Amino acid sequence: MTTTKDTTGGSANIELTAKDYKGHIDPDWCPGCGDFGVLNALQRACAELQISPHDILTVSGIGCSSNFPGYFNAYGMHTLHGRSLAVATGAKMANHELTVVVTGGDGDGYGIGGNHFTHTARRNVDLTYLVMNNQVYGLTTGQVSPTSRVGMKTKSTPFGSIETPLNPITSAIMNGATFVARGYSGDPRHLANLIKQAIQHKGFSLIDIFSPCVTFNTTMTMTSSSRGFTSSKMKGTTPPTGRRRAKRPWHGVTPFTPACSSSAMAKRHWGRRSQCCARAARWPTGPSA
Repeated sequence: MTTTKDTTGGSANIELTAKDYKGHIDPDWCPGCGDFGVLNALQRACAELQISPHDILTVSGIGCSSNFPGYFNAYGMHTLHGRSLAVATGAKMANHELTVVVTGGDGDGYGIGGNHFTHTARRNVDLTYLVMNNQVYGLTTGQVSPTSRVGMKTKSTPFGSIETPLNPITSAIMNGATFVARGYSGDPRHLANLIKQAIQHKGFSLIDIFSPCVTFNTTMTMTSSSRGFTSSKMKGTTPPTGRRRAKRPWHGVTPFTPACSSSAMAKRHWGRRSQCCARAARWPTGPSA
């Protein structure tokens, strides 16, 4: 809800819609890119929360998904490769009233920005981090990224990647993030609900979003990414295991209560975190063809 002056000099409340968050520049992403769904979901979430554009700051690093601030109607900063969380932390410390949303890709956030990812989660800074995970470096035309699957062939790994991919879910939990979720760009309604929860959460929120690159990643397609995302109404708080994996959603939310005022509370807190890590470790790191 935003307040404006009417023709009589008084004030009037105007209900915001998703269109009010549309930027002045049209996205230059490839047709079919998963990032369109993330942009749509964030616009929906902000409209449902009725946050005025002047109360929002979007911060990004470098990459295809990092062009995000230019396509979203709010304050925006397009910063350095891997440094978006550092800049966003400074902005939040300077103005606690801002809703700060950080956007980027898996290479930007988990590769060169992995150090900031670790320490921002450890400090539990009140930010919402949307990582568009496409398992490849798309802006530089297709190289292996920290989340690329073993055996994936790219320009930098013509015989297949031999590295075990990073699991951002377990990493975020163990580093101290107090809200961890996984979503899919092909289900913007469900993703918008996750983003709403993340924004409302007080503390560091990570949403790792499967966002297929239709140009440079032939193994992570829309079909393989949606395998398991059967319905936006299903709440996947339990990770898929065994034969039912294909029928269970990969998305879900893992909230924590960071404050521990006694040794007993601390023991329960760390026990809960260990359980979540054990379950998240069984989640697939990403879709395969």
